[in-house]
Amino acid sequence: MIKDTILEQLKSRILDIWSENAFTQDSSFNWFEDLKTVLLEFFNIEIANYYIFDTDTFLQLKGNHSLIKKLNAIRWKEIEAFFYEKSFASIPFLQKNHLINGEVSILLRDLEEQPLGLLIMESTEKWEEFSCTAEVNDFINIISKLVQMLKKTIFLTHQEHQYRNLFNVTKMFHSTLDIGQILEGTLNAVQDAFPNFHSILILSNDQERKTSVPYKLFDYTSERPATIEAYVSGEITTELAADLGVRLLNVPIKGKQGIYGIMQMSTPFDYLFSVRQKEFASLLASATGNALENAKLYVQSHRLVADLQLINETSHKLNMNLSLEDMLLFLRNQLIKSFHPEQICFVLLGEEEEYQISSVSSEFFHTIDGQLYIHHVANHFLKMKEPLFIADFNRLADIKYEYRSLVAIPLKEQNQITGFSIVLHREPYFFSFDSFKLMQSLIQHSSLAISNSTLRNKLQEMVNRDHLTNLYARKYLDKFVETSMENEDRGIFILLDIDNFKQVNDSHGHQVGDDILKQIASIIQKRTDGIGIGARWGGEELAIYFSQMTISQGIEESNQIIAQIPKYTNPSVTVSMGVSVWEKENNLSFHDLFHCADIALYEAKNNGKNQLSIYEASHL
Repeated sequence: MIKDTILEQLKSRILDIWSENAFTQDSSFNWFEDLKTVLLEFFNIEIANYYIFDTDTFLQLKGNHSLIKKLNAIRWKEIEAFFYEKSFASIPFLQKNHLINGEVSILLRDLEEQPLGLLIMESTEKWEEFSCTAEVNDFINIISKLVQMLKKTIFLTHQEHQYRNLFNVTKMFHSTLDIGQILEGTLNAVQDAFPNFHSILILSNDQERKTSVPYKLFDYTSERPATIEAYVSGEITTELAADLGVRLLNVPIKGKQGIYGIMQMSTPFDYLFSVRQKEFASLLASATGNALENAKLYVQSHRLVADLQLINETSHKLNMNLSLEDMLLFLRNQLIKSFHPEQICFVLLGEEEEYQISSVSSEFFHTIDGQLYIHHVANHFLKMKEPLFIADFNRLADIKYEYRSLVAIPLKEQNQITGFSIVLHREPYFFSFDSFKLMQSLIQHSSLAISNSTLRNKLQEMVNRDHLTNLYARKYLDKFVETSMENEDRGIFILLDIDNFKQVNDSHGHQVGDDILKQIASIIQKRTDGIGIGARWGGEELAIYFSQMTISQGIEESNQIIAQIPKYTNPSVTVSMGVSVWEKENNLSFHDLFHCADIALYEAKNNGKNQLSIYEASHL
């Protein structure tokens, strides 16, 4: 009768535990404290621990249920044999408290006889006495029902909180296409669901990363194997990171079309993730992946329109017969506007197979450091014709470079490289792969226009120059002098005639005559370099124009030329010169200037040749 009274009392007390903990917010651990009070009251049991069953392992319930640690974890396979056809047993290797009467382990089962939890407590005389009665199994069943109901309640409570969190996050995902907000919402949801975990997002480098939350870029060369496995396989992985002293959970952020990164959580080294935690993390990461995918498709659609507009605008502009430098200047501005590089360069292949830096390039590329990037890119294009995309330049070199992101696109004409463009940025992984492809398309569309401009310049150069002497043609000289007279203050115009040139042709042949013209032209080009131009006026007559030169300077230069020509021609010849000078106040036309020089040349010829004669504007 006494035994029945104890069982009824136990039932009543356990019912009180249920009613007090079933609907509270924090019942994860409190119920067991109440159960320990009952065990102490009825059986004098002072030491008791409860182990939750999860994934074939019993994990000890602590005061903070969110941090169930691996410490003291018990594998079901290790103890299964002790509970064959019974619910409690004394297990030798679990006797850790060295109590006088030892410890007893009670296996709690659910309705399907599957493990539910493990109660390990000290064995007292009262317990020994009670365990010998038939009511002990009823007592264990009552506790099992209590744990099962509380577990279901706790699970539903936690599930409700997590799924409400997931619902709110998903609702936010559906209300925005801002990638930064999606990433922030994801990490906030993780931190809310798992406040004791350290969380970080590892993103593939083609993501827009306008967010203040912690993140890092996914890098195959430096990521941990388990992280790479999760990214490649799309499955959750866990890792005991001994070097970091933590346990890592890697959850792939995946949508329907790809994987966009990893949601990584780190916990104490002896922590075990539950199935429910992994399931929630997976659902959250999938929601994030789908949201990122939708946002990316939206951004890509707008970017595609903008990209097409950019290419169309650039192609239209470049086909407007711009000069090569104006064309490269416009292209530079387009690249800066669209891709925001910190340094930009255009390098063109000259006639002697030497690379020439365009004047529109950044000054950085004229420095020693800038030349290193040019040499690296030039060597690359010597070996292959494909564009160069380097996310982190410092990974290729032993020394550290200032600019780590590099994109180089070749300029091609009939599949031959005629130059290349380079853009740089200090930040690694600054240029996305989409930016690289757009830049490649933009440069390729521009290559034809640049080639046409180069060809047009060459044709114009051929028109502007005399094919025999390589001096400028008379028409070009006319325009040059007229422009000078409109915009400058003074100048010297010289007509030069080879003395007795007909005799040279008659005695030595026209081939020698042509050679003499070339030799004299070479002297003129050297004397006029940077200060004037030389032109073939017609037959054996040549012309020279010096911008911004005074009459005294003009006479000095003319005498130098007259003196050099007999020395550097073979056979040796002399020349006669007619020199005319103009100044702003004279109000001369080019025709007047030419007429003055022609009169002076006639005088030089009549006065004995091999000399110069001057006709000043004031004589008109």
